[in-house]
Amino acid sequence: MKGCSVEGCDRVHAARGLCRMHYSRLRRESDGTLPRITTHGMPLEERVLSFFTKGDGCWTWRTLNSSGYGAIKVNGKMRAAHIVMYELEFGPIPDGLHIDHICRQRSCARPDHLRLATNKQNHENLSGANRNNNSSGVRGVSWCKKTNQWTAAVRHNYTRYNLGYFPSIAEAEAAVTAKRNELFTHNDADRKTA
Repeated sequence: MKGCSVEGCDRVHAARGLCRMHYSRLRRESDGTLPRITTHGMPLEERVLSFFTKGDGCWTWRTLNSSGYGAIKVNGKMRAAHIVMYELEFGPIPDGLHIDHICRQRSCARPDHLRLATNKQNHENLSGANRNNNSSGVRGVSWCKKTNQWTAAVRHNYTRYNLGYFPSIAEAEAAVTAKRNELFTHNDADRKTA
């Protein structure tokens, strides 16, 4: 029979590498931070790192959920892999803040590709077409059948800024990029092209 993974404990394993006493103590005394105890036969840091395919760029989680994020069970609950990795590396996430993927890859959990951001800032760091099935492939640019031109618009703090009509998609894209650079703080892709 497998024993408890806590050093000096000779009780029989009950759950997550712990005996009943240590497991119930873990659940009762948990303060919401990630415990650095042995689970599934290895420390949490090792277990998390074992799910990555590391490259020169992003660290990709091997199996992804339907939203494209990695997930791992911690303290009996499924948690997003990038959030677990951030907390292991930098500590708890302050209330009201989110984790933004600087690289814009949901499957990535490389610590230096993650940063704290407000919900607004997190949504500024998008690429490509927006969520409204924009067929142009350029965020904030769409075709107007009425004028036979490209129209450009940017949303910021619940306000829509209509930037006008343009004969080419390149001109419309330049207009939305310039306006986002004026209004946004976390639009890294726009700043690289400006």
